[in-house]
Amino acid sequence: MYAVAINGSPRKGWNTEKILRSALDGAARNGAETELIHLYDLNFKGCISCFECRKIGGKSYGACAARDGLTPVLDKLLSADAIFLGSPVYLADITGGMRCLYERFIYPGLAYVKENKGIYPRRIPLAFLFTMNMGEDDIATRGSFSKELKFLTEMVIGPVEMLWVTDTYQFTDYGKYVSEMFDAEKKKKRFETVFPEDCGRAFELGGRLTGKPACGKA
Repeated sequence: MYAVAINGSPRKGWNTEKILRSALDGAARNGAETELIHLYDLNFKGCISCFECRKIGGKSYGACAARDGLTPVLDKLLSADAIFLGSPVYLADITGGMRCLYERFIYPGLAYVKENKGIYPRRIPLAFLFTMNMGEDDIATRGSFSKELKFLTEMVIGPVEMLWVTDTYQFTDYGKYVSEMFDAEKKKKRFETVFPEDCGRAFELGGRLTGKPACGKA
């Protein structure tokens, strides 16, 4: 069993990566081989609208024809048994890098047919893990993008779970940035007390996506 996670944050070692690593730990406890890929280490573009993935009889039908740093990642996603896509919420959406990956991952597998279905040969369970600076109450307004992600992903890839990690600790020193709307001490305390629980939820999610509850604690 192979489980792959994509870190769609440009920041390494921060909230999104930590949550993804916890999910992979849960998958590994179930015996899965795991891999974490940092999206912003790669050189790539979004969909270039060449339509080679739609061409009747074309050699790239049902697959992205573009060749760049994302090509091997797309191959790994399609060969995986569980997928974890992690992204911070920027301006009420996933990051630009994650959006580029999503376009090239989903679009080739979405057929222009009357029944509006996916054409990839098998179903793969997938989880979105979102981190955001705002609170849980803001998901309703700033998280509306996730409904369309869920709809399209379940059509093309497989069953979807979503994990929201809110009110995250954004800076190690809030005094260096214009951030007066936040209480730095409360942020730090939440990071020390609640964020570990969020990592625990991610660990459990990793177990579920690989077929059974993960044995042991994160």
